[in-house]
Amino acid sequence: MAFSLQLQQIFPSPIKFCSQPKSPNPQIFPNLTKRLSIHPLASAQNNATSNIDHNYIVTDKSSINEEEVSLPPELRRELMPKHIAVIMDGNRRWAKKRGLPVALGYAAGIRALRNFVKLSYNWGINALTLFAFSSENWFRPKAEVDLLMGLFDKVLKDEVENLARAGIRLSIIGDSSKLPKSLQDLIDKAVMTTKANSRLHILVAINYSGQYDVVQACQTIAQKVKDGNIEPKDINSFLVEQELLTKCTEFPSPDLLIRTSGELRLSNFLLWQLAYTELFFSHSQWPDFGEAEFLEALSSFQQRQRRYGGQSS
Repeated sequence: MAFSLQLQQIFPSPIKFCSQPKSPNPQIFPNLTKRLSIHPLASAQNNATSNIDHNYIVTDKSSINEEEVSLPPELRRELMPKHIAVIMDGNRRWAKKRGLPVALGYAAGIRALRNFVKLSYNWGINALTLFAFSSENWFRPKAEVDLLMGLFDKVLKDEVENLARAGIRLSIIGDSSKLPKSLQDLIDKAVMTTKANSRLHILVAINYSGQYDVVQACQTIAQKVKDGNIEPKDINSFLVEQELLTKCTEFPSPDLLIRTSGELRLSNFLLWQLAYTELFFSHSQWPDFGEAEFLEALSSFQQRQRRYGGQSS
């Protein structure tokens, strides 16, 4: 069965939306994190899947708080990172390990993302950059690419108003011109709807390449030199940074990068911006990355001495 058909069965249309809470603190992604029915392909693969505990895709009922909540005792607020970048790796392997369709791996990944955003919001993180779809991901099977495009479409349609009410700003970095026109329109609407918000800035990297990000910055600067607006001697690292796609956020260079699923590489993500970023590699696959794993990453970050090339004290 094609992934596009799996998407329709996992997220049937129309979805029965969760009613909005009466409190001014909306949930993030409540519509996509309702308890999901197990896809029929999951049980058809083998009998072992009938004993799987399906609670891993049950929504967390707690809502985002309007004010920052108290941090866990092992964290210090003055040492919290302002900007966290995340490579959300392992959705497909998570599903394969459990004998489930890939579509359910991505569905569980959305649940993990909702929880991650909620924790970041409550703990006072200023910006998140999420690597959702790289320029190399177009080489995956067309059915899987269609599934991912459908998930992006569904999230934007269902959740942009919730993000706006929570004071969350959404930006998209990457070459969106290659995306389906309907998705481009949804992105434009989501960006416009949330552009005045400042509680948390979420940058979603879709069709993004770190190498191309640097190339397009250089092309822009070269054109400015050609037009006589700047001199070659004026080009420096600050000028390059001003032309990178992350220029839309107040904190363009992440303090912390988290990559899940045990992979130890950057995979062409934010190559310039990560020059002095602290790196944390988790063995947990993204759907299993929860509060305990996030605390481990933040605790590790707070124990490090950031020197930016200088000598230790």
